[in-house]
Amino acid sequence: MRVLLVTGKGGVGKTTVSAATALRAADMGYRALVMSTDPAHSLADAFGRELGDRPTIITENLSAQQIDSQKRLEESWGEVRDHLTELFDWTGLKGVQAEELTVFPGMDELFALADVREHVRSEEFDVIVVDCAPTAETLRLLSLPEVLSWYMERIFPMGRRVAKVVRPVLNKVTSMPIADDGVFEAASNFYDRLDGIREILADEEVTTARLVLNPEKMVIAEARRTYTYLGLFGYAVDGVVVNRVLPDSVTDPYFKRWREIQQDHLAAIEDGFVDVDILKLRLFDHEMVGMEMLRLLADELYGDRDPVERMNGGRAFTITNDGDDVIVEMKMPFAEKGDVGVLRQDDELYITVGAYKRSLVLPDSLKRRVVKRAKLDAGVLRVTFVLEN
Repeated sequence: MRVLLVTGKGGVGKTTVSAATALRAADMGYRALVMSTDPAHSLADAFGRELGDRPTIITENLSAQQIDSQKRLEESWGEVRDHLTELFDWTGLKGVQAEELTVFPGMDELFALADVREHVRSEEFDVIVVDCAPTAETLRLLSLPEVLSWYMERIFPMGRRVAKVVRPVLNKVTSMPIADDGVFEAASNFYDRLDGIREILADEEVTTARLVLNPEKMVIAEARRTYTYLGLFGYAVDGVVVNRVLPDSVTDPYFKRWREIQQDHLAAIEDGFVDVDILKLRLFDHEMVGMEMLRLLADELYGDRDPVERMNGGRAFTITNDGDDVIVEMKMPFAEKGDVGVLRQDDELYITVGAYKRSLVLPDSLKRRVVKRAKLDAGVLRVTFVLEN
């Protein structure tokens, strides 16, 4: 079983890449499913077919699904949301404002990703390609079950029992809405729906992410931040797709400056994603929609390569805690001590290995820390960050 998470900034072509990847897998004999968890669905447009909330057969070995994120949210969070809305209403915050505060950003897509777990467990498909929303926020939210597990195992049962005892008393002395057993049951179902998703998506033998980007400064910056956070939260990245590269056949002088700028950006991409495979797609002169165009795109993207097989790459780094210190570890199996240099500059960590240089955008949690030491040992570079005095 393989799960491929395709993500990137909005408008870079990730839906087209997702559809083409799944179609190529199906043509090679894999039982493939491509599913969109992006609320701004465009997967149906890519295939030129109507798609529903359940998998729809597109062609032999290929099904597609546009998940109704709002429906999933309603199923898993509706009763809890209603109680919180009532509570906010009691405090004086009413109407739409109160309802908006009961749903956290990214929750709708988070619940949509729960369908991935169900499809993996069903063993109906060999590969699932997930067209994710244009952000890594949801993947960060997938750490939520780990935090919730402590609460659900230790505090939740006690809170439920206490609520049963004090509810009749509180109802006599206050008009504040008190959660009934239905709310607690809904909260339990909420946790059960999320439980197990992270284990699947963080298993790099099963799941890897592929970043889609355009050779543009702002898009590259966003992709690098996404790469950092995917690594921070334990998700492996095995490929980067650079879309809309000017082809060599475009020789019009009008595009000369544009080509020069793209070349600089392509060099920045090579430096920023040195640990993963980089695939390139040219800027096509027509829309890549429909089965024929998607197959053409897949041919150019993968060539003779199997799109399901794991590409070169993995976790950009791992983070461990040593007391108050934070240690960032990166694998450098062939580096020698004298060849490695480490420099912190603003929000980036620059690492040089001989003539090669790579930079890592630091997550927010490390931006307020300073580098205390860097040590290469047994092919692993360990950079220790400490809080400033």
